[in-house]
Amino acid sequence: MNSQYELIYEGKAKKIFAHQDPDKVFIEFKDEATAFNALKKAKFEGKGELNCLISSKIFEYLIKNNIPNHYLGLKNDNTMIAQKIRIIPLEVVLRNTAYGSLCKETTFKPGKILEKPLIDFYLKNDSLNDPLLTRDRINLLKIIDDDDFEFIYNLTLKINNLLKAFFKSINLNLVDFKLEYGYNSKGEIVLGDEISPDNCRLWDLNLKNDTIVSLDKDRFRNDLGGLIDAYSEINKRIDNFIKCN
Repeated sequence: MNSQYELIYEGKAKKIFAHQDPDKVFIEFKDEATAFNALKKAKFEGKGELNCLISSKIFEYLIKNNIPNHYLGLKNDNTMIAQKIRIIPLEVVLRNTAYGSLCKETTFKPGKILEKPLIDFYLKNDSLNDPLLTRDRINLLKIIDDDDFEFIYNLTLKINNLLKAFFKSINLNLVDFKLEYGYNSKGEIVLGDEISPDNCRLWDLNLKNDTIVSLDKDRFRNDLGGLIDAYSEINKRIDNFIKCN
């Protein structure tokens, strides 16, 4: 980004810069990859651009389907323009299939399709290692009120239905994903952050056998290699889908 823009915040995967309009920001996607609360780190050239482009196309798809989100457009291939929002300190995780931490915390076997989507809420706090919260704990901490909780819960289910259909159309199984929400300048709750292989677990459906082929950050988490190839494949499939629709 041009140095004329003030850096407001820098996270693990993105930098947020001030915009000329106080109700907007620039979000620059970084090439860094992190896992296990940033205990594992690496840099992959082109990762930021791929995540930005993938996110922008998915946000546009959600906007067309009446999902309120912060996306306003692209400044360039690795920087998007977005509404400035006050992030709600919750990570909202929806699971369609048992995998990862859910299998460590329950008796579910990896790959079990859940009877209905499971939504978990985690406190967005690195120093506490993002602990799992109950609804009562969310109330106790006064993070959001009951109306906003219900709004976020129901909107997450709607987003899941849209994303499952979207990814299935490009032969990807949406196993689980993480969302973040915030309040815009009008006090409205909108979807924020990103939707990319960094925060979605996506399995390739092109295979005829039961082998799991991850096209997401598990390539990095589990030392599988081919992270950029996987992200590039997702971006290519999305582009092909858009051209045909």
